[in-house]
Amino acid sequence: MNKQEAKKRIEELNKKLLEASEAYYNEDREIISNFEYDKLYDEMKELEDKFDIHMSNSLTQNVGYEAAEFLPKVRHEKPMLSLDKTKDREVLKDFLGDKIGVLSYKLDGLTIVLTYEDGKFVRGVTRGNGEIGEDISNNIPAFSNVPLKISYKGHLILRGEAIITYSDFEKINNEMATGIEKYKNPRNLCSGSVRQLDPNITKKRNVKLVIFSLVELGADKKTKEEEEINKTYESQLNFLDELGFETVFHKLVDANNILDTIEWYAKDVVNNDYPSDGLVLMYNDIKYGLSLGNTSKFPRNALAFKWQDETAVTTLRDIEWSPSRTGLINPVAVFDTVELEGTNVSRASLHNISIMEDLKIGIGDQIKVFKANMIIPQVEENLTKSNTFKPPSKCPVCGSKTVIKNNDGVKTLFCENPDCAIKNIKGFENFVSRNCMNIEGISISTIETFIEMGFIKEYADIYKLDKYKDKIVALEGFGEKSYTNIINAINASRDTECYRVINSLGILGIGTANAKLLAKHFDNDLQELRNAKIDDLISIEEIGPVLADSVYKYFNDKKNAKIVDDLVKELNIKKDNKSTNLKLDGMIFVITGSLENYSNRDELVKVIEENGGKTSSSVSKNTTYLINNDQASNSTKNKKAKELGVKIISESDFEKLIS
Repeated sequence: MNKQEAKKRIEELNKKLLEASEAYYNEDREIISNFEYDKLYDEMKELEDKFDIHMSNSLTQNVGYEAAEFLPKVRHEKPMLSLDKTKDREVLKDFLGDKIGVLSYKLDGLTIVLTYEDGKFVRGVTRGNGEIGEDISNNIPAFSNVPLKISYKGHLILRGEAIITYSDFEKINNEMATGIEKYKNPRNLCSGSVRQLDPNITKKRNVKLVIFSLVELGADKKTKEEEEINKTYESQLNFLDELGFETVFHKLVDANNILDTIEWYAKDVVNNDYPSDGLVLMYNDIKYGLSLGNTSKFPRNALAFKWQDETAVTTLRDIEWSPSRTGLINPVAVFDTVELEGTNVSRASLHNISIMEDLKIGIGDQIKVFKANMIIPQVEENLTKSNTFKPPSKCPVCGSKTVIKNNDGVKTLFCENPDCAIKNIKGFENFVSRNCMNIEGISISTIETFIEMGFIKEYADIYKLDKYKDKIVALEGFGEKSYTNIINAINASRDTECYRVINSLGILGIGTANAKLLAKHFDNDLQELRNAKIDDLISIEEIGPVLADSVYKYFNDKKNAKIVDDLVKELNIKKDNKSTNLKLDGMIFVITGSLENYSNRDELVKVIEENGGKTSSSVSKNTTYLINNDQASNSTKNKKAKELGVKIISESDFEKLIS
């Protein structure tokens, strides 16, 4: 390779690395694996050094990421340089020489700078590009372990790593609905939790800050105590411990024990709940370390050590395509089970088509897999490179044609069918809800799982889930008991009322109240409603032209007609004659306060409607009675009723009306 060829290759590598860095740091998404990133970075640096090519825009000449536009930008009092790194343990030993060092975990999160004045927290800023960061001061009080007041009253600047533990990461991912793309690693989740405007998100996700460096202590003229603290790195960490900060786990090392200590960390990290992608070795003697100065990018007083990921070679058996409610279809590699970091692994996300093309993936290939940051299974390398994979031409859920989109060089697979079942999650959620078919035990995540597995395509399919008993029982998080509970709840909902069926269909503008009006008007005969003309619908009190048009169009759509036909075959809709018990005919009730004789307001509303009455959510001159057991209450509804002369009655009074 000549210098011209080297320059061209460097430009190619730098462009790809910059795109990956932008995605990873500013957009919290991963377009290439950490392994691939390091491999490309090392290749570029080697070429730069060999051919003496150092471009100003090279990633090797710059640090970090640019601050996002939606957070205030703040210039750091002291620039933050990254650390030079190695994967060779002997290099660490040579770096230490005859000095005493502090060996600590290199935490994998988001670097934060804290400032304290007069014993009080005043500012929190992200690392940003090393010179300018993002002001996240409003979020710092939401961290789970940051003291806002400390006993030290002088000027204090600290650096730490915001992290989310593996256990919290898994909990948050497990609570996410199936079909929504999971967070790839704790670092992404942490960055997204910290660099936003709502502190509640930070608090909810239990973000922690682990301090690893004391930047400034006191004014220019130090006290004797401050001078003593600043002599060694260990004394600084001990001082911060006493102030109430959580500091990074560390050990003192020398030439005699550093290799054994690295080995100890290598064993301990497997069970460590804090994300770590390596170690940091710092000279304990601060004055000596600072005397070494810096390179253009790296300080010379510390060196980072990155773990050699445990890898395994296995055979790719399948590529599953998992649709999500956004239309994105995610590829997942399924391979022969291997053991990594003490657990069995048989699946790993392939992220997108671009990564699959880079890997030249194909069924039957020998692939090398690892756990990124010891938790997220990843495909590191394809040894076979058959390049035989083909994205599915049809959506696995609805069978519609798929399309490949190219967004800034990243290819992804999409289903663009607006009627795809996976995109109608809210419709299915409404269908099983309490005021609709009232099927207990089917959550939105369960619905998504069943849709992804192909069990559900339309509402009637919910009543045919017993066909998939073996598959459902075998699903993670299910089992025989869960299956039985779901089927029992489904069967219990077969005997239902007409208004519930109407309400469950998701007709635009039709909620519980209007569903009851329609059911009552058509004598609980769903077929009569389906045959109704627009004039018939408009004639119903409180059903205007817009709602009438919505109902008419729904039932006269061929696709909807099939959905309803299939559904009613599974149901026993109560078809009672119109009620002759009209003791409350023409009366309008408003309900407020706690109830004593009814389990909830829906139950009381049902009794009112069965007796010919209507309900409203607010008191007006048309209200006949306000039902409130606390008639002396100063509530807004009580005051309004008294102003308008509306009589306030208790549940006992109401029961006398209908007895």
